[in-house]
Amino acid sequence: MTSQQLLTEEQENLEQVTELDISHLVIEDDTPVDNFQSEEQQRLLVEPLYSAKVLSWPFLAAANVGLFYKLKGDPIVPDVLLSLGVKRAADYSVRQNRSYFVWEFGKVPEVCIEIVSNQEGDELLLSKQSQRKGKTRTKLDIYAQIGINYYAVFDPFQQIQGKEGMNGALLRVWMISPAGYQELTSNQKIINGGESVWLEGVGMGLMLWEGEFEEDVRRLWLRWCDKEGKPIPTGAEGKEIERQRADTEQERAERLAEKLREMGVDPDQI
Repeated sequence: MTSQQLLTEEQENLEQVTELDISHLVIEDDTPVDNFQSEEQQRLLVEPLYSAKVLSWPFLAAANVGLFYKLKGDPIVPDVLLSLGVKRAADYSVRQNRSYFVWEFGKVPEVCIEIVSNQEGDELLLSKQSQRKGKTRTKLDIYAQIGINYYAVFDPFQQIQGKEGMNGALLRVWMISPAGYQELTSNQKIINGGESVWLEGVGMGLMLWEGEFEEDVRRLWLRWCDKEGKPIPTGAEGKEIERQRADTEQERAERLAEKLREMGVDPDQI
């Protein structure tokens, strides 16, 4: 066999390896979300990004989906992730299209957010249960290792408020650097509605917001915001804003028409 034939055979063999074998990976374990607050909070961080169209397409925002960053071992499952410049595949019947496999998308997400609901989540500190299992890295450690640009932790029920945890804050945000994670919120303790932190790399911020979401109960939520600290509206909020704008325009037009009639001008003839 000539060297050219050998080269051709090697190229053909390489071309046949079109995808990695992920049959051993558990991509869905049917574990439910922890509570109503977490489920609602996740939707409030995902839905507005699609309905408000504040980001350039394509992008992917998802809640409670496995983030597989290595072929062997368990994934990490952020409560919310945001990845820019990628989109979901159309066919969910294909197994590798149903989770966030870094090797399929070609990149890690820009943002991962954790919503603390108890003291077992390993967001900043390893729980006793995780220590008994032999785990050595928190989610903060893992996200830093795999290069997630921004990592945010929201602790609405003040579950991990020790010095090594949230340290009195309800929202803490870190940004990747050559030396690892640097905290963007180190000089401020974000605890009140209206307080925010800007994520320059994604062109949006994260803020605490007190208000009603889907029911007549005021709660403190984590939301995306613009540079002025205004929350990115949900689809329902966007429709209400448009309705109010249309009503204002209609009232203005009616006042103008009445003024013209007082001047002896028929507005319908203009």
